[in-house]
Amino acid sequence: MNNRRVIVKIPASTANLGPGFDTLGMALSLYAWVEMCISDQTEFQFYGDHMKGLPKDKSNLLYKVAQLVFKEAGVEVPELSISMHSDIPLTRGLGSSATAIVGALVAANALIGSPLTNDKLFQMATTLEGHPDNVGASLFGGIIVSAWDGERADYIRIEPHESLTTLVAIPAFQLSTEKARHALPSQVSMADAVFNVSRSSLLVAALAGGELGMIRHAMKDRLHQPYRAALIPGMSAILESAVEHGALGVALSGAGPTLIAFVDDRTNGKPLEQFLLDMLKQEGIEAKTLWLSPCVNGPQVTVEDILKQPAIPLPDRIKGEMKL
Repeated sequence: MNNRRVIVKIPASTANLGPGFDTLGMALSLYAWVEMCISDQTEFQFYGDHMKGLPKDKSNLLYKVAQLVFKEAGVEVPELSISMHSDIPLTRGLGSSATAIVGALVAANALIGSPLTNDKLFQMATTLEGHPDNVGASLFGGIIVSAWDGERADYIRIEPHESLTTLVAIPAFQLSTEKARHALPSQVSMADAVFNVSRSSLLVAALAGGELGMIRHAMKDRLHQPYRAALIPGMSAILESAVEHGALGVALSGAGPTLIAFVDDRTNGKPLEQFLLDMLKQEGIEAKTLWLSPCVNGPQVTVEDILKQPAIPLPDRIKGEMKL
């Protein structure tokens, strides 16, 4: 165990997919990497513009999550060397915290010989994150339909349709999940609840059955997007009109401010891309667009023997795989 070096590649995720608030998630082809090994003293290396300012002591989330794994497995590993690179922008609605949690759980588990099952890691990740949609997508890949009662999380995985891809518009400002949740009402009407149950059910059936044409009707929402619209200028107009510019459907990605459009990759996506950028620019918002396919894999784990494999700085190891 002392000679192991573990490198984990974790996909980003989008949550809610419109109506599936805190229940639906999908893994995306944008990644973070966590490297972990046992050390004489705890130390951290963070790479990437999104990683600046993170704590480099034992208050760090990666360290604390790893210690939860060790405690659950009944082992003691007090000192760790941890490196991380992430292409996933923080607090933009692309599951950056979920990838950190999943990455630390999987890396720590692999470091001690993987005594914990994936289901156990899923339960721990859901408790840490507070909802199962992002962590489930990053842990299992594909599309995740999940439920959590505060004690146990359950999920079913759906394989994404081969022609389904996504276009994300990432505004150049951050929006904390906490602030986005404060915008939500404490109660909703029965009519709105029924509306969302019906749309979410329709969306799951459309995704499971490959009925891409039904997505435009199924991604509508009344539980969270109308209340968060004030936090993201231009969002309401985009949600209303994106299908006219080539989107199968469009939604706020997680708590936002990123907007995600589902697209049939057999169609020309350039008009949609320009539409998103123009609508946000009209509101004075600069944004970056990325084409991201669904990621069908969960974390990819590499375990090396430190004595046989020389240490390679994480950015050099993953050169060619980074997007941002």
